[in-house]
Amino acid sequence: NQKVPFAGMLVVHNYKYNAWSTDIFANGDGLLEFSLGKFRYLELIRSFPEEAILHHISSNVTFLIFQIHSQYQNTTISFYRTLLPNASETGTNKGLVSILRPEQSMCTWYLETLDAEPVQNVAIPLSYSERDPIPGGCNLEFDLDIDPNIYLEYNFFETTIKFAPANLGYARGTDPPLCDVGTGRDSRWRLQYDVYQYFLPENDLTEEVLLKHLQRMVQVSHVKANAVKVVTLTADDKTSVSFSSLPGQGVIYNVIVWDPLLNTSAAYVPAHTYACSFKVVEGNCASLGEYVALSYYKSFFGFAELFFIGFIFMGFFFYILITRLTPIKYDVRLILTAIAGSVGGIFLVAAWWRFGILTLCMLCVGLVLGFLISSVTFFTPLGNLKVFHDDGVFWVTFSGIVILIPVVFMGCLRILNILTCGVVGSYSVVLAVDSYLYTSLSHITLNVLRRALNKDLRSTFTNVPFQTNDFIILAVWGMLAVSGITLQIRRERGRPFFPPHPYKLWKQERERRVTNILDPSHHIPPLRERLYGRLAQIKELFQREQPAGERTPLLL
Repeated sequence: NQKVPFAGMLVVHNYKYNAWSTDIFANGDGLLEFSLGKFRYLELIRSFPEEAILHHISSNVTFLIFQIHSQYQNTTISFYRTLLPNASETGTNKGLVSILRPEQSMCTWYLETLDAEPVQNVAIPLSYSERDPIPGGCNLEFDLDIDPNIYLEYNFFETTIKFAPANLGYARGTDPPLCDVGTGRDSRWRLQYDVYQYFLPENDLTEEVLLKHLQRMVQVSHVKANAVKVVTLTADDKTSVSFSSLPGQGVIYNVIVWDPLLNTSAAYVPAHTYACSFKVVEGNCASLGEYVALSYYKSFFGFAELFFIGFIFMGFFFYILITRLTPIKYDVRLILTAIAGSVGGIFLVAAWWRFGILTLCMLCVGLVLGFLISSVTFFTPLGNLKVFHDDGVFWVTFSGIVILIPVVFMGCLRILNILTCGVVGSYSVVLAVDSYLYTSLSHITLNVLRRALNKDLRSTFTNVPFQTNDFIILAVWGMLAVSGITLQIRRERGRPFFPPHPYKLWKQERERRVTNILDPSHHIPPLRERLYGRLAQIKELFQREQPAGERTPLLL
């Protein structure tokens, strides 16, 4: 780690951000000089690597973690000017651990990017003492000997983070503790790992906001103050945690390793994701067409109640069935689901219109209300309990809540119908708003649909952000539900519980017209004669008018 003169190119941006320890200054000789615990904004340009240097390291510092972050463009950080697989890392959130030698007071790293466009970054060196655990100190899976990085993978359903186990701290010039010799209190097996999750502002994909909020997830004290602890892992657990993906929502993850014997801790290098790509043309973070379309049923909330209930009932199960059993493309699945849902809606409407099967219709209505209530129940922290990671326990409990609602209200079907119209109908407003403005409340039902589609989601954490937009929309949902239920109860007061079905009313009206000769409609010609008369009138419009006067020629 000797200082190597290098004429690099430095571009420093003065962001309008009041950080507690942001340090922005230029050295003037092509080097990037850093101070411990102070953030620095910089811009890296292809073909112009930079040398980052840290002077005046205190003797009580045993190791350093230097990390650099960008939004979606890759940056490479290395111990040497020549890149080596076990001495460099490339990505958006990367860091290196530098174990200091005795009497060492200076450290150097090399930064570069291969991206064609300039890359905006924020970087910081952090120091730790010999009592602090070393993040990634017992790495056996990744390339670096000591790897403090969090490796993040995501798909449409889940986001998974992985990290290497930590090791106990040790003094300068001494050998590190062996990782897998014993499992007692004097080994790294006593260490615990706290996984933290931090949500960025909703519907904000800007680079400046990300780099600003990343600074709250780097140091141990700041992580504990700003993020939410999701789970604590022991050395016996797998160093991997899964979360439900939230496409378009920025999330930062970090892990704090804690030594319970010495009461010391250290933070890994945080990782962030939007569960979408900024680089692809279609389906990128700006459009997210499939994510909005997954709630395919939201467009049909404006139809009649029974048609809507039948559409949801049939469409929900049909979509799950064809998704799990067939490899049909996404757009085709949506079209088929819309057709199947429409058939279900028409069938339920026909069952009421023609036969008046009230029990079947109200059973479907109650099951839809029960589905929403059960989804809300598991949307709360109750859904993240370890017992519900078992699919059997989850689906039995979920189905029990769904069935309980129509059973409870089967003796007062009108109240059940009014409650469903008020609660489910007002939730349609939430889904409609989500099409234009991001809200976490749409995940109430989407989380259940995802779990039904992907069996691997049983052990994922389904945390979502709950910010200003969500509080406002939640208040609107409650207000619409209460006002809708109150209005319907007042309007239906004094009326019969349920009128006869339309087909019965139509037959009664037809018989009344046939037998009541005083009714003007009694003298209306039959439908066939009226149709023939209409066709004759239309036919006359296309006939040429006959000219008046004699046109017969004289015969000589």
